[in-house]
Amino acid sequence: MEDIKAVIFDLDNTILDRTSTFRNFTNTFLKTYFDHLELKQYIFDRIIFLDQDGYKDKQELFSELLEELPWKVTPLKTELLDFYSTEYVKNAVLMEHAREVVQHLRTKYKTGLITNGKTFIQYGKIDQLGMRSDFDLIIVSEEAGVKKPDPRIFEMALMELELRPEQCIYIGDHPVNDIEGAAKIGMETIWIKVNQPWKDGLTAKPLHTIERLSTLMKLI
Repeated sequence: MEDIKAVIFDLDNTILDRTSTFRNFTNTFLKTYFDHLELKQYIFDRIIFLDQDGYKDKQELFSELLEELPWKVTPLKTELLDFYSTEYVKNAVLMEHAREVVQHLRTKYKTGLITNGKTFIQYGKIDQLGMRSDFDLIIVSEEAGVKKPDPRIFEMALMELELRPEQCIYIGDHPVNDIEGAAKIGMETIWIKVNQPWKDGLTAKPLHTIERLSTLMKLI
């Protein structure tokens, strides 16, 4: 750990409690569009399932919802995408102890964030959480033109931080996009186990596997 100069995080289900955020959004969505129904739990469960923990393209997700759900008045897909853009961001929830952990690590290391997603949505969530100033570096895949696990997005961070891969630890929840992606360019990694299972055939060997961000206070 003596050579480590920077700790870089993923956003969704690492700094942001993406599970709670999307569940909150879904409740807002149901209240807005399905208040005419008395029983909404089956719709809630279906939306959560179709979303695939955030890995379903939202154009595809809302196309499926328009086909499947019992709308009182069927909206346009563009309306639903606009609703998602504003309401999802408003429902952003921090992972427990995220701010304390990042601020603690900033006393010892540079801090960064690399996230896949739409620029407007990802920065919107970061700002809703009030954490933009807690990072020395933020890279969002849409504006970068490349996404994890492509090594180029990690290389952009190294270039901006002026560090070598072995001087950085990357922390994220996705075994392929985060852990394998960062490890392949030589970064040390820590896997936060949330919803994504470890996949067979991965060669990355994280330094640690954790279930709570607060554990980092003892590790690095």
